[in-house]
Amino acid sequence: MFFSCAACGYICKDLTLFEILFLGTSASAPSAKRGLSGQIVSHNEYRFLIDCGEGTQRQILQSGIGFKRLTNILLTHGHLDHILGLGGLLSTFLRWEAIDELNIYAGRSTLERVRTLMFDVVLRGNQPPMPLNIHEIKPGTFFEADDFTVTAFSVTHRGPDCLGYIFEEKPKRPFLAEKADALGVPFGPERRDLVEGKEVTLPDGKRVTPDDVLGPWEKGSKLVVVGDAGRTDNLLEVCKDADGLVIESTYLDEEEGMAKQFSHLTAKMGAELAKKAGVKKLILTHISRRYREKDVIAEAQSIFPSTVVARDFDTYQIKRDN
Repeated sequence: MFFSCAACGYICKDLTLFEILFLGTSASAPSAKRGLSGQIVSHNEYRFLIDCGEGTQRQILQSGIGFKRLTNILLTHGHLDHILGLGGLLSTFLRWEAIDELNIYAGRSTLERVRTLMFDVVLRGNQPPMPLNIHEIKPGTFFEADDFTVTAFSVTHRGPDCLGYIFEEKPKRPFLAEKADALGVPFGPERRDLVEGKEVTLPDGKRVTPDDVLGPWEKGSKLVVVGDAGRTDNLLEVCKDADGLVIESTYLDEEEGMAKQFSHLTAKMGAELAKKAGVKKLILTHISRRYREKDVIAEAQSIFPSTVVARDFDTYQIKRDN
């Protein structure tokens, strides 16, 4: 994602947002309008597929986003409604599509099931069509690009090694165009270099440092994706001040007992978490077909007004408003 920067007159990357595309938003089993769990988080040239329920590859095609650069898959846990689509996806890569490599990140118990599906069921002794890298991860930062990180954190659900993910831009300093104008910094490479932290020398011999034209450090945007969870008290710190929080809402408060029994959340619980954590926007997913969408929204918005319920193929931009 690129734009023409008014501050420096150069083509720069947009370092201010994450974009999330929902491929499947149903709980446990698909409905007529909702597929099984899957989302794609994009930031500049990077794409991350989070979970891969049955039918995910068709949703990828129907969304129009395609398979290009879809080289990183992050799994929240090993339940079939979150991983079964991996078999079909790999089968398609065997015959129809080509990517440079495929990296799958998950906890140990999830990867045990994934290995069985990928190597015993799909490949059956054959070699994958691309380098297939299986990464066992634990809570902590496991992916770092120039301008953002991806961090895993523990989530309480049925079974061990359940994870959620934080996508967070690194802090940055805004370019103060009015100061650059006053110092006579021309549009072009000089401003670009200053943004990148380099000192420049102007044609008249004047030296300008980044501190002369850059403002104080600001936090970048933060997106938290929880997946399935049975409690929220242990998620407060990781969700704190998030610009976007994606979390399940399998039940309504009227069936709170059933939610606890199966280690899931209600819309009310997700909204209470968002309110306590100071989240900017709450996006509910993993919606049971037993409920009407308007009832899920009503329950959550009564506590946290900035709530939406994701539908298949919805796209949201998560941006820091400093």
